[in-house]
Amino acid sequence: MNTDERRQVSVSRRIAAPAAEIFRILADPRRHTELDGSGMLRGAASDAVVTAVGDVFTMNMYFEPLGDYQMNNHVVEYVADRRIGWEPAAGQSHRDNAEGDQRWGHRWSYELVPDGSGATVVTETYDCSTVPAKERAAMRDGEVWVTAMAETLQRLDSLSTTTDRASQT
Repeated sequence: MNTDERRQVSVSRRIAAPAAEIFRILADPRRHTELDGSGMLRGAASDAVVTAVGDVFTMNMYFEPLGDYQMNNHVVEYVADRRIGWEPAAGQSHRDNAEGDQRWGHRWSYELVPDGSGATVVTETYDCSTVPAKERAAMRDGEVWVTAMAETLQRLDSLSTTTDRASQT
């Protein structure tokens, strides 16, 4: 594998809802536990909706080898109704032997592309191109997340289409 090659995985799904409705859910950390396909999210520690690059939202997490911890998610991509992405960093309860609020070298992002009247193709991408080689190998360059990502998009579909139908009545 070329050392300059990007290491990322993506999953896409066509959702029968407008991009703006889907984006509202993605930009609200309080809704993330509803769509989490990994089972690791325990709730938002932040109440604010994401509105711009530079925002930071904190999520309460659980992963058996680590127990309970928090992740501070630094928003690095934001185009309203089209793209949102963040880079997690260890929160107060889990520093992984690191000083400060260091980012872990990975990024989660969502791209929304309108597809006909009232539908959107949503692509979730996990990018681990800057994660240390040992950790990348352990997660097979992000492949371990593909099933959870597909589940997340399925849940996002359900939330978006239920919300969309409710707003039309």
